[in-house]
Order: sequence, then structure tokens, then C-alpha cells
Amino acid sequence: MISQEAVIDRVQREFPRAPLVDNFGRAVTYLRVSVTDRCDFRCVYCMAEHMTFLPKPELLTLEELDRLCSAFVARGVKKLRLTGGEPLVRRDVMTLFRSLSRHLDSGALEELTLTTNGSQLARFAGDLAACGVKRINVSLDTLDADRFRALTRWGDLSKVLAGIDAAQQAGLQVKLNAVALRGENEHEIPGLIEWAHGRGMDVSLIEVMPLGETGSERVDQYLPLDLVQSRLKEHWTLEDIPYRTGGPARYVRIAETGGRLGFITPLTHNFCEGCNRVRVTCTGTLYMCLGQDDAADLRAPLRASESDDKLHAALDDAIFRKPKGHDFVIDRPGRAPSVRRHMSVTGGPIPHGWTAPTRLAALQHGALVWNESFHSPSLRRAARETPQCSFRCWPLPWLRSALAPPNSSSWACCRKSLPTSG
Repeated sequence: MISQEAVIDRVQREFPRAPLVDNFGRAVTYLRVSVTDRCDFRCVYCMAEHMTFLPKPELLTLEELDRLCSAFVARGVKKLRLTGGEPLVRRDVMTLFRSLSRHLDSGALEELTLTTNGSQLARFAGDLAACGVKRINVSLDTLDADRFRALTRWGDLSKVLAGIDAAQQAGLQVKLNAVALRGENEHEIPGLIEWAHGRGMDVSLIEVMPLGETGSERVDQYLPLDLVQSRLKEHWTLEDIPYRTGGPARYVRIAETGGRLGFITPLTHNFCEGCNRVRVTCTGTLYMCLGQDDAADLRAPLRASESDDKLHAALDDAIFRKPKGHDFVIDRPGRAPSVRRHMSVTGGPIPHGWTAPTRLAALQHGALVWNESFHSPSLRRAARETPQCSFRCWPLPWLRSALAPPNSSSWACCRKSLPTSG
């Protein structure tokens, strides 16, 4: 007699679920998953210096993250990147890498990778290689130790460089990601590129993104990569090449160094038309676009049943809502960030010291997703302490009841009165 497990396995093999394709015909083949909102750095363009992180019980367990990632793989995701925060500070994170590597062995997944600040690489590089990880991205904005500490607020450059050494010795291909910051590291960019290319590493330059309050004016940090590219062309020959990694970077080859240089330009030249990726936070919130606040709660259907049917139904609904493009704008000092959640988590930590009305305003305007926000004791306290939201559109009884879904008419007034300053 054939077992139930064998029948289920055969059905899944012979009748696979449909690929995830959005309303504009774009197939979702690239998933970025944050495994933690915590980080051992506090980069000035990424986080506020004093952060209030999520209580650990609100995070998905490693087993839940495995199940969630596997559901995406079953729907056609071919590239899976684990991020944070800093993913390697999550306790026992290597058990997740080892478990997910089975999808590499089966051929269902083409690439398992991560983005890291490099601080823990000396410890984990060998284990990552053993799990089938071939390439990693390391965030590094400067080779000057003092400037590195200033940009990261307390990072140690020597640990990152030792981590890069360990990764290359383990056979991992390393690509550097550097955020171009006006007045901070713009004069170092050529030297960083030469150093990386001399060690066989590609480099991607990234425009600063208006995500979350960090205590710095983004308009002062913003350095358009068109300007950087024109400066580099004064000294080097940049040749356009068709090389792609599945991400948003547009690559050129520098004839004089022989290395590749990528440009990630969410502001000057957005890459929305061919967007093939979505992001999931460490609490199970799916963001269909980095530059939009629309999101879907995957934690609830994940925990509602041992079956993945509700999870797949939530994925279908969410991908159908994936927008055509993002809304990133950096135009003048004093303007609130285009998206209030921080880059470090794609939804999660709240800057220390926010008042109760500010927390509620953040909730209204998409800094936090409704379903996960009211699991937070601090936000429940904020609701009790504040008779109305700061825009006078939610009376406390409705807020306390938490019955209406985020797309209900009760959101209409605050959704239409999005402030232009923080």
C-alpha cells in the first residue's frame, strides 16, 4: 500500500504549483529574506544609533524561515539571499543554511547566498562554503579605519578585512557593496575599486536610499552615480557588458583594472521594469517592493496550519499586488524618508525615544505592518496612552479592537494625509 507521504510527494512532483508572476508579467525568481533585525554595526545611512529591536518571540523561528523559503522555491524562486540586519549574528543561523542547501542539491534552487558586513566571516566562511554558498556580498564603504568606525559608529575594519581573507581562502567569490556618500567616501571610490579588483573582487556602488530615520539628512548624503561614473571615465575606460547576477546592478568592465563595476541606481535610473525580486522580513512580512509600503503578513498563514495552502494563497494575493515601480525621492532637506522602515530590516526596529503619537503615526503610514504591530507590547502601550492617533482619524475604541484590515475604509483619512515632513 502506498503511504500518504508518497502520494503527496508524487502530486507535488507531477503537479507543481504555478510560478509567481505579477500583474505586469514579471516572474519572481529572487527572494531576499531577513533572518534578524539585529546588527553589530550602526551604519549612518542604515540605522539610527539607538535602536529598539523586536522582541525575539516576534521573529520567525529558523524552522519557519526554512518552510517559508521552501514555499518560494516551490513557486519558482531560483536565487535566495539571506540578509539582516547582520544575518551571521542570528544564533544557530548555519542550521538554516545547511537545511536550505537541500534545494541546491535537488536543483530546485540555483543559488544560495547572503549579504554581510563581514564582521563574522572569519568564523563562518568555511561553513558557508560547505553549505553550497558560492558567492557572497560584503558591505564595505571605506578602507580608512577611522572613517570606517565613523560610518559604522563602532565597527572594526580589521575584522572585516580578516573576514574577507577567510572567505576567499574558503573559495567564496566576494563582491563588495559600497554606498556612495557625498562628502564621506566619494574621494575613496577609485582606490576602493582598485583594491577590490586587485584581489579579484567585483564592486557594486549603491545610491543612498530614503529608508527610515537615521539621524542624518539623506539629501546631504546623496551622491548620484551618474556623477561618480563621469568622474571615473576621466581616468578609466568603462565598457558596458551584458553581465548580470539576477540583481539590480548594471555592470561595466574597467579596461585598466580588468574588473567589473556595478551601479545600483534606485533614484537616478530605477530598475523597476525588470524587477524579479521580493523581500521578506524576519517577522514574516512580505514587501513586494523595497520602495513601497504595501505588504503582506505571511506569519499568520504560516502559523495557522501545518499545510502550506494558506501560505500559497497569501503569496498569490501579494504578488498580484506587486507595484509597477517604487517611489524613492530625495529632493530637499527636511522631507521625511520615502519609506519610514529602516534598510537594515525592511520592517522592524523603531528608533529609541519615539513618543506614543509618533509610534502610532508610523503605524498608520506604513512604517509597520498592522498584523505584526499589535503583537508588540510597546505599540499596545502606545495605543492605550494615546486617545486618538496624531492625525485625529482613529478613535481609541476602534484602534484597540484591531478588527478592521489594513485596506479597510478606516484607513482612508490617514492614507490620504501622508505628511511631507517628519
